[in-house]
Amino acid sequence: MNKREFLKRSSLGVTGLVLAPSLVMCKEKPVIKTRIRTAHIGVGNMGNADLNAIASHPLVDVVALCDVDSNFLSEAKKLHPNAKTYTDYRVMLKELEDEIDAVVVSTPDHTHAPASLLAMNLGKDVYCQKPLTHYVSEARAMNKLAEKKNLVTQMGIQVHSFYDYKLATLLIQSGIIGKVHTVHAWSPKNWGFNGEAPKGSDPIPETLDWNLWLGTSKERPYKTGYYHPGNWRKLMDYGCGTLGDMGVHIFDTPYNALALDVPLTIKNECEASNGFGYPEHNIVTYQFPKTQFTTETLTWIWYDGPGAPRDHEDLKLPGSEILENNSASSEQDASLEDKISLDAKIADDGKLPEQGAMFVGEKGRLLLPHFMQLPSKIVDGEYVDISAEISAISEANNLGEPIRNYDSEGPKHYHEFIDACLGKASCSAPFSYASKLTETILLGVIAGRFPNQTLHWDSKNAKFTEEEANNYLEGDYRRFK
Repeated sequence: MNKREFLKRSSLGVTGLVLAPSLVMCKEKPVIKTRIRTAHIGVGNMGNADLNAIASHPLVDVVALCDVDSNFLSEAKKLHPNAKTYTDYRVMLKELEDEIDAVVVSTPDHTHAPASLLAMNLGKDVYCQKPLTHYVSEARAMNKLAEKKNLVTQMGIQVHSFYDYKLATLLIQSGIIGKVHTVHAWSPKNWGFNGEAPKGSDPIPETLDWNLWLGTSKERPYKTGYYHPGNWRKLMDYGCGTLGDMGVHIFDTPYNALALDVPLTIKNECEASNGFGYPEHNIVTYQFPKTQFTTETLTWIWYDGPGAPRDHEDLKLPGSEILENNSASSEQDASLEDKISLDAKIADDGKLPEQGAMFVGEKGRLLLPHFMQLPSKIVDGEYVDISAEISAISEANNLGEPIRNYDSEGPKHYHEFIDACLGKASCSAPFSYASKLTETILLGVIAGRFPNQTLHWDSKNAKFTEEEANNYLEGDYRRFK
């Protein structure tokens, strides 16, 4: 069953679970809520972090937990003993439709859309981890459904709500380096796999429901060490490679700051894949149409894999000595101006941060490390003091002070979602934004199937000029019991 048929039927194989067409035909009237009852699909690893962050909001009641791995489920149950537990999200949503307000989806990528769409069809607000979907068609479908049903939605890109990324967005939009013509972004992570698909099968662990883990993806025998719990990002049927993992985080600020839409062309310099795992090194070049913050076109280059990024003139940094007094204690006691000065001087010794992005504009460059470090301006090969600009923008936009503590900063993005569900705030990464960012990411992932070939994207009609590439915009959904 392909994605289009799934959306038409709105059914995922549980007896009696057929959603009425009227559910997607009109927007619902907002209901004022005083507390939010949440259900969590996927509670291991990142799902556990999502659960803890959502549950830390004082107006949240965790009422349901769902995971295909009983070990993860039992650990989550210890923290939320009053929550009901399930292994099948379809059963959970059917049985608890009237008992939950919002659903948090923290599964492997291939299950994001099936679980989210089912929850959204039931009128539930949804927080979904990044990348929003596994297929381009799913991203567009989720955006469309969220709009039709007037739902609160948020994609899990936590750093979107951090000080440094908000600041970089405002600096770029203030014109601090003029109009931008190029962005370089990189991560040396390697969520690729050039090996062959495993042969044979291994016994399925007693704690794992393999059928439900596969979900709508095609039938495949279980093999230890290849899929659950940690390696699925490398594989084409389940994840989206390094680009879909770190790319979403690192793309987010430049994409948002430059008010980009989806690209015109995409080219991925990589080795040919065997169709099982993603290439281990990717250099993806996008061309975007003009916005108010860019020149006539914008070139975006993404690098991943060990050794990334490739040497480039745009990425050369001034050399400097490392400060000896760079310590957490000195920063805690510093004023905003001192923190800005400290961040600007830390360490650059001519080396790029391990992960980050470089904006290249008409009046200089802006380096944004990933993460929790202030952006730096470079002009004519030298750093430029922008502490006054940072202070002014921070004050004008009530950004507060830069905080270097993920434990305190991390929940902000989640709490923003809950506050929006309560009618007290707006989400900064709703599906209307996240779907386009995800589409951009996924187009680069698809380009990895056509090494060194430029693909041309027709956004209006949602298809490539190169017909063969259109085969990867959506997938067949397996009907599973």
